[in-house]
Amino acid sequence: MSSGKRLLRWAGGVMIVLGAGHLSLLALAAWEDIAGWAERGMWAAVPLALTDGGAVQTAESLQNKVTFWAGPGSFAVPLILMGCLTWHLAGRGVAVPAGIGWALATWCVLGGVLLVPSPFFAGTISGALIILAARKEDRSRAARDPGDGPDVIRARRRR
Repeated sequence: MSSGKRLLRWAGGVMIVLGAGHLSLLALAAWEDIAGWAERGMWAAVPLALTDGGAVQTAESLQNKVTFWAGPGSFAVPLILMGCLTWHLAGRGVAVPAGIGWALATWCVLGGVLLVPSPFFAGTISGALIILAARKEDRSRAARDPGDGPDVIRARRRR
């Protein structure tokens, strides 16, 4: 297994573990709210009741919304999907663009700063691994075809 593939597999694994861990911890912490959704129907998660501006929301309604936005409405599900996609692409030998790694790392650092203490910072590991794998791919391409300089490689990437 090449080192770029290994880096992408680790990045995908970290994303899957972070997303699944987030959802698992929420299920343990708010099991009663989630079970209530099953009893009352999925629309009970975030009811779309139109009220006039003066209506006060109940604590139960607010807790329902917090549970939804911390769980299935959070970024945990897309993070799991992105981890699975990264894992799959690594298996096919397809490099994930470094921009994805930079965006993920930036998002995780920003989230970690805004929501301290949190495991958000662990997501920067995935971003860094994606960036490293993309750089290794660029280097290996340059080594395979020495006539191609960095400008030619960048031009190919834009196509």
